[in-house]
Amino acid sequence: MNTPRRRLMVVLWPAFLMAAVLEVLVFAFVDPESLHWVSGAPVEIGANTIYSVAFFAFWVIVALACAMTERLSESDEDVNSRSFR
Repeated sequence: MNTPRRRLMVVLWPAFLMAAVLEVLVFAFVDPESLHWVSGAPVEIGANTIYSVAFFAFWVIVALACAMTERLSESDEDVNSRSFR
C-alpha cells in the first residue's frame, strides 16, 4: 500500500514537470509585456512575476488532474480497506 508521502509525490512530480512544459509552450507564443486585462488596460506586473504566477497556476491545475487520476486508479481493496470515521 502506498504511503501518503509517496502518493503526494506521485501527484506533485509529474504535475511539476508538465507545468514546466506548459510554461515553455505558452510563453513561447505569449509575451508577458503585451498582456492586457479584460478591460483593455495593460497588465502592469513584471514579467518575472507573470512567469511565476503562471507556473504555479499550471502546477495547481495539473496537480488536481493528477490527483483525480491517482484517486480513480485505486483498487477496490484499497478503497474498501479505508476506515471512514
